[in-house]
Amino acid sequence: PSVGGLAVRVEQSVGSGDRVALVARERPGVVPLSLAQQRMWFLNRFDAGSAAYNVPVAIRLSGELDAAAVEAAVRDVIERHESLRTMYPETEDGPIQFVVPAERVKPDIEVVEIDASDVESRVRALASTTFDVTTEIPLRVRLFTISSTEHVLALVVHHISADGSSMGPLTRDVMVAYSARSAGEAPGWAPLPVQYADYALWQREVLGSEGDPDSIAAQQVSYWKSALAGLPDQLDLPMDRPRPAVQSYAGDRADFAVDADLHARLVQLARRTNSTLFMVVHSAMAVLFARLSGTDDIAIGTPFAGRSDKALDDIIGMFVNTLVFRSRVDSSMTFEELLAQTRASDLQAFAHADVPFERLVEVLNPVRSTARHPLFQVGLSFQNLAQSSLELPGLSVSGLDADTGISQFDLHLIVTDRYDEGGRPLGVGGYFTFATDLFDRSTVDGFAERLVSVLRAVVGDSSVVVGDVELVG
Repeated sequence: PSVGGLAVRVEQSVGSGDRVALVARERPGVVPLSLAQQRMWFLNRFDAGSAAYNVPVAIRLSGELDAAAVEAAVRDVIERHESLRTMYPETEDGPIQFVVPAERVKPDIEVVEIDASDVESRVRALASTTFDVTTEIPLRVRLFTISSTEHVLALVVHHISADGSSMGPLTRDVMVAYSARSAGEAPGWAPLPVQYADYALWQREVLGSEGDPDSIAAQQVSYWKSALAGLPDQLDLPMDRPRPAVQSYAGDRADFAVDADLHARLVQLARRTNSTLFMVVHSAMAVLFARLSGTDDIAIGTPFAGRSDKALDDIIGMFVNTLVFRSRVDSSMTFEELLAQTRASDLQAFAHADVPFERLVEVLNPVRSTARHPLFQVGLSFQNLAQSSLELPGLSVSGLDADTGISQFDLHLIVTDRYDEGGRPLGVGGYFTFATDLFDRSTVDGFAERLVSVLRAVVGDSSVVVGDVELVG
C-alpha cells in the first residue's frame, strides 16, 4: 500500500457510509445495558464478592494540595459522566441502566492519612473493593495523605461502568476540575456530545437483529461461528498445580523485556512482511504455546478499544471488546508462513470486532466451567496508546502502578513498545500476569525467557521451520 493509493480509495468511498449517526437522543423509559455490560452484570451477580473486574487508577500528587478541591473535582466528574453514577437494577425484563441524578449522588470519598510504606497495600486494598452494581454506583475514591506535600489519589470503578481506556479521560477530567476548583471556579469544559446510555441504544441500532441476514450482527456472528468452530475448550500448558474447580483470579506478575536491538529487528521483520509488531509477537506466542502444550490449535485473546466513533473518545464507559485470535500452528511451516497466516486472521478478526465477546460465548456455547475463562485462557495486550502528561500549578503529577494481585486469565502478556522522538525502537517492556493457582513465578519466568528466544530465532532467520526453533538454551 501507498499513501497515494489509500487517498484514492478514501476519495472513492466518500459519502458511501450508511451507519446511523451517534448523537444524544431522547431516551425510552427503560435503557437496556450495552451488550458488553450484560456479561459484567452477570459476573457481578454470580460472584459479588470478586474484585476481578475492577478497574483501578492511582495518581501521585507532589506539592501543596487542596483536599477540599480534590473532593469537589471528583463530584464534578461524577456529574459530567453519567456512567459514574449509574446503577444496574434487575427488573422483570432483565437488568437496566438507572442514571442517578447528580444532586442525589453521595460518592464514597475518604481522605486517609497513611505512612509512605503503606501506599502499595492501601491502593491494592482499594482496588479489591467489591461492588453490588444493582444497588450502588460503582465508584470508590480515596485520597491518601502521606505528608503535607505527598499524596496519592486512588480511584476504582467496576468494569460495568468503565474500561482501561476510560482511565485517561477520568484522570484528565479530575485534574482539570481540580485546577478550576483550587482557583475557586467551576470547571469550564465543553459538554460531552453523548453519554454512555446514548451509546448503548446506538450500538443495538447499528448492529441490528441477528434474525436479519443483512445486518452487521448476523454477518459477524456468522464469521465467528466459522472461524472458531471446533475450538478446543482449554489450552493445557505445563502447570505447577492442577487446575482448581473454581477460578480464584489470584494473580502475580513476572517481568518481560526485549532490548532495543531485538526490538528494532522485530520492527524490521514486521515492515518487510507487511505486518505489525503485534502480529509478529502474536505469531511467536503461538509457536511457543503450541510447543509447550503439544497442540496445533492455539487461541489467544486480546482487548479491542471498541471506541468506533470520535464522539466516544472522551467518554467514561465499558466500550472494550475482546477478540479471539486462532492460530493453526503446523510444525513444518516456516515462521514467515505462520506470520502471513496470522496477519490474515488478525485482520479478519479486527474487521468483525463489533459483536461483543459476551455474545460470542452465548452463540458458540462452549462447555461452561468455573475453572477457566471461556474460549481462551491466554491473553496478549499492547499498551501502545500515546503517553500523556498532566501539569498543574504547584503540583507534580505522576502515575502510580496499581497492581491488584489479580489475573483474569491463566496467562496474560501485557507489553509497551517504546520509541525515541525520531521513531527509533527503544525496547519492549512489560510483564506476564499469571494465575498463582496454576503457576509458580519461576515457571512463568521460563515462559518469558523462551518467548524471547523464539523472537531472537525468527529475526535471525524468518524462514526457520517453527518446529525446529530451539526453546531450551
